[in-house]
Amino acid sequence: MNTNFKVIEAISFPSDVNELTKAESLVDKICQLLAVNEDYYGNVLVAVTEAVNNAIKHGNKNDKKKLVSIEVSDAQSEFSIQVKDEGGGFDFNDLPDPTSPENIEKENGRGIFLMKSLADKVEFQDNGRDVVLTFSKG
Repeated sequence: MNTNFKVIEAISFPSDVNELTKAESLVDKICQLLAVNEDYYGNVLVAVTEAVNNAIKHGNKNDKKKLVSIEVSDAQSEFSIQVKDEGGGFDFNDLPDPTSPENIEKENGRGIFLMKSLADKVEFQDNGRDVVLTFSKG
């Protein structure tokens, strides 16, 4: 992550979809604190929700003993939200294209595509156990 970023919030919770409200509340708090444009708020909320859902379901396999951690960092013109899980990771360079004809009708497989569409930058670290979503403030 860029060294100009300063951590301003951090939370952890068990891998349980019922805990997703904690991530949503954090996004609300951060968007208010950083005065994120209301039109941009939805992008942040959906991207973070997708990252947390992936961490719970795919990373930690719904194992409530494993934690999902979220860290929010701020910089002058952008902010980032890092979502980590305790799973085995995945090959983020080899993902099926959800827009290709054979995948278009599938109910899953769009989370990373959505994150990449909604965030200004998406980085995977630690073998895919760690995703950093970066958003411009402007």
